[in-house]
Order: sequence, then C-alpha cells, then structure tokens
Amino acid sequence: MIPGTASTARPAEWLPAERLGQFSVDGSLRPWLIGKGLLTLRLKAVCGARFSLRLVEQSTGLLTPAQKNGLGTNDSAAFFRDVEMCCDERVWVYAQTAVPDSTLSAHPWLAELGDTALGETLVGLSGFERRSYEFAWLAAAEPLCARALHHAEVGPPGLWARRSRLVLRGAPLLVQELFLPAMGSL
Repeated sequence: MIPGTASTARPAEWLPAERLGQFSVDGSLRPWLIGKGLLTLRLKAVCGARFSLRLVEQSTGLLTPAQKNGLGTNDSAAFFRDVEMCCDERVWVYAQTAVPDSTLSAHPWLAELGDTALGETLVGLSGFERRSYEFAWLAAAEPLCARALHHAEVGPPGLWARRSRLVLRGAPLLVQELFLPAMGSL
C-alpha cells in the first residue's frame, strides 16, 4: 500500500528504486532510503557515540511468499534476526534479516552475530555482494511494521522500508529496514 491510497488486505508492493520517485516521501527521509554506503556507518556518522544497535529477537520460522520472492529461494523456513538501530536511545531503524535454512547451513555463524552489525561484518568478506534495493510502504498492521512500532505511543499509519538481497558465496539473505519517524528529528 502506498501512502494516501485506500487500505487493503493485500501485501506490500516492493518497488525498484527507479519507481520510488513516483511517490511522496518526506524530504528528510528520502536520503536515508536511497543513500549510498552502509546504513550502520551512515547512522554512526550522524549519531556518533549516541548510536547503538540492539538485538531485539532471533527466531526460526516460515518465509512469507514476499520473502521467498525477495530471496529467490525455494526454502520454506529461515532464521530471523531483528535489530533496532538507535540514536540517543530512540529507534531510528528497525531491521530484520531472513537467513534461509540453506544459507544458515552454509554459514552457521550468521546465527551468532548478537549485537554485531551484519553489513559491517559482511562487507569485508570475499564472495559478498548486495543486489539492488527495493522499496515499499508497509501499513502499520503488517507484522514486521507492527513489531517496529511496538514502543510507539501513537504510531504512524505505516513506515517506508527498503529491502535488499545479499549473497554470500552464492547463499542469499534478505535484509529489510524500516525507517521510523524519529529519523526526522535531526
């Protein structure tokens, strides 16, 4: 669902970067969505010592059709890792990594990252590549968005998100990052 459209029960539509310009995105958020470089490093540059990354949850579960599509995998199950990236203890980004069972079998250490930033860990490894970003407006009722907004006293109707397929030596991972309203408070 795109902001300003009627609410429907259909899942979010993930759009390629070139289509993002067709939608109204807050001017303070747009650079975060489309900016170059590792998001964690960009957040650290802005927040300095006020930056923190917190592990929220790790679990196993079934991949949704949208996740399977984003991963390009036939796996049905995955390991999920949810983290919050904060500035001054305020959550700016809620991120979830989906690691399909086949990827976890090839790289079991991915389940042991804890509070370590995934991107910073992967970028130095040989055989790592990041595919193009896709963007979506996730309605507040969508499970991932609801988790991202769990502490919000009055939550927005939804959040902009981006996702990217990462490939480590032929094994895919899917990272989805949701950008919270606190980012506009620079």
